[in-house]
This record gives sequence, structure tokens and C-alpha cells, in this order.
Amino acid sequence: MRNGRREETQTRQWLRWLPAAVVVGAFLLDLSISGSVNVFPVLAAAPGAAAPVLSLRGTIATGVAANLTGLALVYLERTPTSADLVPFTSLVVLTVVAAVFNVLLARDRRELRTSREVAAEVQRAVLPDPPRRVGRLAVASRYEVAHREAAIGGDLFAVHDTPHGIRILLADVRGKGVEAIRTVNVLLGAFREAGDHQPELPGIVRQLETRMQSNIARATGAEAESFATAVVAEIPPDYSVLRIANRGHAAPLLVHDGKVGPLEPAVPSLPLGLGVLGDGDVPVERFDLPVGATLVLFTDGIDEARDRHGVFFDPVPVLSQPLPPDPDTVLDVLLTAVFRHTGGRLQDDAALLALTLNE
Repeated sequence: MRNGRREETQTRQWLRWLPAAVVVGAFLLDLSISGSVNVFPVLAAAPGAAAPVLSLRGTIATGVAANLTGLALVYLERTPTSADLVPFTSLVVLTVVAAVFNVLLARDRRELRTSREVAAEVQRAVLPDPPRRVGRLAVASRYEVAHREAAIGGDLFAVHDTPHGIRILLADVRGKGVEAIRTVNVLLGAFREAGDHQPELPGIVRQLETRMQSNIARATGAEAESFATAVVAEIPPDYSVLRIANRGHAAPLLVHDGKVGPLEPAVPSLPLGLGVLGDGDVPVERFDLPVGATLVLFTDGIDEARDRHGVFFDPVPVLSQPLPPDPDTVLDVLLTAVFRHTGGRLQDDAALLALTLNE
């Protein structure tokens, strides 16, 4: 379980005690002020507080407890009168309303859970995890779904060992749903084919652009306006250098010896699918990849994650600390910090890929 989901589960567990706290609080308040103030409005809030966090049985039990507490308070203070029928009847009606609300919420949760499960299964089928080890590279990946999303996202990654070296792709397709998945399939298929047959990195990017343009030409609606930001990288068979072609995506990070270096492109490039607006050139940057260094790639669900004040998350300070040369640890540290920054949930899906060069 991810840290953000664990925090969310703990919050829900605390909220389950709220209805009981309302009932007990009303009882203690009435005793402390000797019945000089009517606490029935406080008791009436208990079933409503129970509906979103408890089961149907728990919601009804909360309403019954509120009624019994109110009855006990009346008997402690005075003899019941016919005027007491109004607040008790109101409590019963509010309990019924809360029970109906609880049933509707439970149905919506089941439907959303089913939608998320279907989306997750499709996502796993389309985007399987890369191998844990490719040549001298240890590989880790994560796919974090936004808290409220049930649609299939357009984030993707792939690591492919080829005769020309290890080829790496991380991309973010515009949009969600079936249209995004079709584009994800197109890019993954083109990447596998190009990785095996294109001897140079620019050839891979051009083939991805061509396939993306062909997909757009055949599409209609939102898919016809699709594009994808992407990082396409390669490490030659001798592991002597890291080459990166960045197509409008966030810069990858190189983590090594407690330091983080953003691998920024010297020349900005347009995303895949928008190549017709450019000159067709494919700039490729070269970077050193020392032994023990970890290359970290991520989609905008990470660097555009916001806290409650709207401040974006910055992964560089988080990873600027002594970390073991282990891609899983690096991603776990990064995700822990992201969820802490956002309060336990992401605003958008996030795909992450980390690769550590070993001896």
C-alpha cells in the first residue's frame, strides 16, 4: 500500500469515530450545562455524520443511539411531555434520511470501485511492468492512479534491450479513456519496432512521430487533436554514455552520490504529434552515466502535484540526499514525499521509471 493511501485509510478510521463522538459530546454537554440548552440539534447531526463513514447498520444504530441518549437526558432532567414528540420524531426522520443517503453512497462507491478495477486491469494489460533487470541496469517502475480517477490514463513507459543498446521510453499522452489507450498502444508498438531496427536514437523518434501522425490522421474527435510529451533515451552496449531526446517533457533526473542533476535539453522540442509544426530536427543530448547513478523519469502527475496552497512539488530537494543505488528505494522516497506534499492524493495519474547502472 502506498503512503498516501495508508494515510487516507487512517483518516477514514478516525472519521468512523465521529458519530459516536457527536452522541457522547451532546450527552456530556447537556450534563455540564444542566439542561439549560437544547442539545437535540447536536444529536440530530449524528446520523448525518454516520452516513458517509459507516455501514447501513452502523448509520441506523447511530440514529437509535441518538434517540436513546436524548430520551435518557429528558428523564434525567424532567418528566417527558407531548412536546418532546417533535424532536424525537425529527431524530427518527433524520435517521431514515441518513440511511437512504448511506445506501446511495454505498452504491456509488461500488460502481466507482468496479470502474477503477476495470481501468487498472486494462492498464496492466496495456502497460506491463518492465523487467526488473536489463543488462547492467536495475529497473523499477510505478504507476499511481489519481485518487478520484476511474478513467484509463495515457501515461506509459517501456524499457527494451536491443542490438543497438537499451532503449527507454516514458511518455504522457494527452487525455484519458479509450482514445488515450489507443494512442498508448500505437506508441508502444512503434517504440518496440523502432528500437529493434533503428540504429540511431533520432530514427526512433522520427518513427514515433510518423506513427503518431498517422494515428491522428485516422482519428476523429478528441483523438484527432492528440499529442504526447515524451523522453526517449538509449544506453549503448558499452554503457559509455546516456543519450536523450526530449519531446516537450519534464527533464529526467540523474541521482548520484547525494546529488541530483536535471538533464535539461539544450534545445526545446515539440511533443510527439506536433512535429509538422517544427523543422523535423531531433536534438539528442549526451550525458555521463556513472556506475551507481539512478536515472529517474516521471510524468506530470509528479512535478505538477500541488499542496493545499497550490504549490507545485519539486522532486530535486527530495532526492538530494544520500540514497542507496537502488531504483526501488529512490522511487519509494520520491512517492512518499509527493504524497506528503499533496496530503495523500494525486491530482493526476503519474508514471515513474528509475534505472540504476550497476557494475
